Amino acid sequence: MTAARLDKQKTIDLRKKHIGPSCKVFFSHDPIKIVQAQGQYMYDEKNDRYLDCINNVAHVGHCHPEVVKAGAKQMELLNTNSRFLHDNLVQYAQRLQATLPEKLSVCYFVNSGSEANDLALRLARQYTGHKDIITLENAYHGHISSLIEISPYKFHQLTDTEQSPHVHVALSPDTYRGKYREDHPDPAAAYADNVREIIEKVDDKGNKIAAFIAESLQSCGGQVIPPPGYFQKVAEHVRNAGGVFIADEVQVGFGRVGTHFWAFQLQGEDFVPDIVTMGKPIGNGHPMSCVITTKEIAEAFMSSGMDYFNTFGGNPVSCAIGQAVLDVIKKENLQANALAVGSYLSHLLEEQKEKHPLVGDVRGRGLFVGVELVRDRVKRTPATAEAQDVIYKLKEERILLSADGPHRNVLKFKPPMCFSRQDADLAVQKIDQILTEIEAALGLVMPSKTVPANGTSKRKVPFEENGHHIHPNEKNHSHGLTTVKASKTNKTRRT
Repeated sequence: MTAARLDKQKTIDLRKKHIGPSCKVFFSHDPIKIVQAQGQYMYDEKNDRYLDCINNVAHVGHCHPEVVKAGAKQMELLNTNSRFLHDNLVQYAQRLQATLPEKLSVCYFVNSGSEANDLALRLARQYTGHKDIITLENAYHGHISSLIEISPYKFHQLTDTEQSPHVHVALSPDTYRGKYREDHPDPAAAYADNVREIIEKVDDKGNKIAAFIAESLQSCGGQVIPPPGYFQKVAEHVRNAGGVFIADEVQVGFGRVGTHFWAFQLQGEDFVPDIVTMGKPIGNGHPMSCVITTKEIAEAFMSSGMDYFNTFGGNPVSCAIGQAVLDVIKKENLQANALAVGSYLSHLLEEQKEKHPLVGDVRGRGLFVGVELVRDRVKRTPATAEAQDVIYKLKEERILLSADGPHRNVLKFKPPMCFSRQDADLAVQKIDQILTEIEAALGLVMPSKTVPANGTSKRKVPFEENGHHIHPNEKNHSHGLTTVKASKTNKTRRT
């Protein structure tokens, strides 16, 4: 029997009583009680519908019927651990590998992005025999102790806690707010040289680098898109020092960037990581994740003499769900939808940049887009309070968006992949209205068209940056999962 639904205040009271106070909720002043979801929409206890612009976990859409059916069907038959033979495990591993470069061929299935990244560090350290890790400014790789250490996004919030001497923080390759900006002749080389300098300092102290780890596109760090060639140059420096390159695809994998199935592929065909981690979208809300690496690294891990076993990792139900997610991505052509709708969304947002002085930069790929709000375009002063105001006013319009980045001033779009052009129209229309109101209250007006080089961003319009005219080294990579076409139309999605 289904328990009677509690009223909202009772739910809040019980949460305060029984759930840890550090477990925060969205919109803490007036949290939303979500009771149902479908596609790109979520519903509260009053059946009010919210447009979900932030949930990259429900990758193919909330409660997708084919994913739900696959999980339920397998659950009726068997769910056990991976020490028994089962076809789901090997078939799913084979399908995942087919989306990746050939040398990435060995899978370890776990249950969360945090578990995946923790295991990636173990693999790297066992393979190299080294201990030190290079991470990026504002990075977030997970919530367990080994990952808090390499996540400046988190450890900078801690009081009286010293950074691990084996963790080294490199500059974030942010060409809008970082040290080397869009007017730099070669920001990729400049940011990669910073990594090389860190390696040299570590070596001078008698230590060695085990791995460089980075999200393929920084999410919590503010939707940062590394300049083309950055990963290749970093990988060269790291490998020359005996380390490996870990690409964290937990936030941005599985076709979200539109032109490619994996975001690291945006850097070009000549870049292949040594280890790739994936999570969140892999199970469309079901807790599962994976680490994929080379045969050489896997064999070195085995040579430690310790077996690796994960009770729930790779169980038949999880693998059935994972395969269903891949099926839906292909069947509904969601990678192509991410390209077409993402490009359209970025174009609409770029138009807002021409209209609103608060919009300093628009950046992204596919359905992974950031809008950085600033009080002053020349100084690039973060508009943190204004970003929070936008988020709360959008909530009143029943549109869910979040703000992140080191200054919490970057509006983050990472919706379910069934997000439509109509959804983009609605979200941007409301953002336009809200920015107009805020700017009128602040007395902000558009700056002169003549702005110094270090002022407003010189990025190309996102229709170029977001897929239609991509870097010459990039090609569309669907790996047999979907046909990528930047269509001007969008098929009707589930409501």
